[in-house]
Amino acid sequence: MSRISRRKTSRLAVLLSTSVLVSPAFAQDDEIIVTAQKRAENLQDVPISIQAVGEQKLDDLQVSEFVDYARYLPSVAYQTAGPGFSTIYFRGVASGENSNHSASLPSVGIYLDEQPITTITGALDIHMYDVKQVEAYAGPQGTLYGASSQAGTIKIVANKPSTEGFEGGYGFEVNRFAPDNSKGGTGGVLEGFVNIPLSDNAAVRIVGWARRDGGYIDNELGSITYPSSGITDDNADLADDDYNDVVTYGGRAALKIDLDESWSITPGIMGQVQKSDGFFGFDPAAGDLNVSHFNPESSDDSWIQASLTVEGKLGIFDAIYAGAYLDRNVDTESDYSDYAYFYDAISGYGVFFYDNAFNLINPSQFIQGFDRYTKQSHEFRITSPSENRLRFIGGLFYQRQTHNIEQNYIIRDLNDGIAISTKPDNIWLTKQLRIDRDYAIFGELAFDITDRLTATGGVRVFHYDNTLEGFFGFGAGYSGSTGEAACFSADAIDGAPCTNLDKGTKDTDFIHKLNLAYDLADNALIYATWSRGFRPGGINRRGTLDPYLPDYLDNYEVGWKTTFADGMVRFNGAAYLQQWSDIQFSFLGANGLTEIRNAGDANIWGAELDLALQPTDNFTLSVSGAYNEAHLTKDYCRIANPAFDCTFQPPGTPPPTNATLAPDGTRLPITPKLKANVIARYGFNIGSLDAHLQGALVAQTDAKSDLRIVNREILGDQPGYASVDLSAGVGKDNWSLEIYADNVFDKRGDIFRFTQCNEPICGDEADVTASGGRVYTVPIKPRLIGIKFSNRF
Repeated sequence: MSRISRRKTSRLAVLLSTSVLVSPAFAQDDEIIVTAQKRAENLQDVPISIQAVGEQKLDDLQVSEFVDYARYLPSVAYQTAGPGFSTIYFRGVASGENSNHSASLPSVGIYLDEQPITTITGALDIHMYDVKQVEAYAGPQGTLYGASSQAGTIKIVANKPSTEGFEGGYGFEVNRFAPDNSKGGTGGVLEGFVNIPLSDNAAVRIVGWARRDGGYIDNELGSITYPSSGITDDNADLADDDYNDVVTYGGRAALKIDLDESWSITPGIMGQVQKSDGFFGFDPAAGDLNVSHFNPESSDDSWIQASLTVEGKLGIFDAIYAGAYLDRNVDTESDYSDYAYFYDAISGYGVFFYDNAFNLINPSQFIQGFDRYTKQSHEFRITSPSENRLRFIGGLFYQRQTHNIEQNYIIRDLNDGIAISTKPDNIWLTKQLRIDRDYAIFGELAFDITDRLTATGGVRVFHYDNTLEGFFGFGAGYSGSTGEAACFSADAIDGAPCTNLDKGTKDTDFIHKLNLAYDLADNALIYATWSRGFRPGGINRRGTLDPYLPDYLDNYEVGWKTTFADGMVRFNGAAYLQQWSDIQFSFLGANGLTEIRNAGDANIWGAELDLALQPTDNFTLSVSGAYNEAHLTKDYCRIANPAFDCTFQPPGTPPPTNATLAPDGTRLPITPKLKANVIARYGFNIGSLDAHLQGALVAQTDAKSDLRIVNREILGDQPGYASVDLSAGVGKDNWSLEIYADNVFDKRGDIFRFTQCNEPICGDEADVTASGGRVYTVPIKPRLIGIKFSNRF
């Protein structure tokens, strides 16, 4: 008998992780079932640091998108420039990289059921409705989940079609942002699902949603005068209140067919359109939640994914194939007037731009982006029976991702002799095709040494083959050495004038996992893990730079999972040391083009705690938190070299000379030392109605904004903050009505600081005119008040 099958089922209610219902009757025999090890297991039996947020809890916390549930995951930090543009980190594994265009692969993988949904730039921002639960696995998950799970994995588990009976549901909501400055737009949600049995062995589930998020950033009326030409630009035609509103709509459908007692197939399709206007940061110099921008700003992010899951038996083994194809199109418009103004203030570049009649023109720039992503993934694996003393899971994985990049840097009415020859008005063009190919064979073997002690070993052998080709740079009439002047082939990607970049990188390697788990008692587990995660290397979009190398994360972890007091208390935790080598660090270099370097090594040590209590039948309390100390262990040098010796200067290397950009001991950016949350919920009766009150506190300490010392001083630290959410509701049988207020005290939690171009140019007031630099802050959402109704039938 296996160690897991021998253990007693925990009596702990799902508590605040999954289903704190409005009824005082609490389901104490429920289990939290997770699939972290690619088999269904009780959360308390899995020797991995996991947080699971279930369907009811997602609803209780007003979760509609990624940033809503990420707040309640203590091990997770993130940066975001707006919906669909978030970068996710686990356990302090963050270098503060820039996510501009096509850079390093993410260090955190996101899955929807069996399919990875992390594209090259980042993950899809799926509307969260009819979702069974969100599972967050901290630490490297690479042996089972691959390259983009270097630091952790988030899995979104959707509700599946069921032949057990017809059911459906719907909900609607009205809300409004209400920050202290009295601005704020109105929004709302309409969503619904239906599950229809088609026969005894087939069922379909259809889900749909439409959501509007009001805006809360004002584009204030303003003007700007370019120093070199004296030309003044204003934004009278663009100034608007609450101009960063978002509209999201989409749906998914899945059909499950049981072919016989052993085999089933589940084809599915899902799509979403998300259109946003405006800018999601603000300029503190312009006032609270204000900016003054001079060009159109918008995003149109649309995607569709088709998937197929086949499950069955091959002898004694469970077998599963999971495949998916994703097509994502992202069209963006971005103001780039800061870049134009500050470069003009420093170098007087505005006098070089004129129209076809040779009159000076407004040098203000804006960017039009057309990014096209595809992703196909295929995995086949087999799993041995879970009750065996020796258990095995193994499989094959293949993935191919493409990113067709087009970024047009536009100056209106630009002289044709200066512009890119194939793109009128373009002072700069990036038109490139990136293809990432990943192949892997993986396996884990678990053996019960005794009834209480289990050893697990895993390995993943991988091969990656990444290429980047195309064009980047200026027109031949503007630069005699870069862009069109540097082309070596007239063959070109559609829209590009020629080719000046064609590079590739490939490698084969392996990563491992070793784990020991021991049952101290029937409801007390301790474990120790040594695991490794990785990210592939890649090509710099600035073709004159060398490819960047893979980076690796070694994780040494001990943890525990306990339930006691007759199942009324759950206390889980972990402590770890992570060693991060050859850190991939991306930043805005010359001309605002992303550069990726390997920035030395770092150590991260920390701990995670998760405590859930149910002292009475109708009151629940949860407390969870994470603490991380993350610092470089080698100097980060301007010029990369194997010895990380910042006095090293390659022979013949032109200025700038080498320098220490971040010394040994520098604290890593983005992740706070401490992030925690507390959630309390009280259920009671009002006559025949079930009622509840809920309060939640999310807090974190300060974080650094950049790895480089000079740049972080320009940007400033991200201060710590605490926000409070409150809600109250009533319900009966299948319906519920709730009012809520998120961020009740309207705190400006700071989650991202940046400039439009290289910080010493666009952000350092000492190097520009008397107007000073311009650093933007992306805050958490301001106070949001809403009311929502839902019903199931």
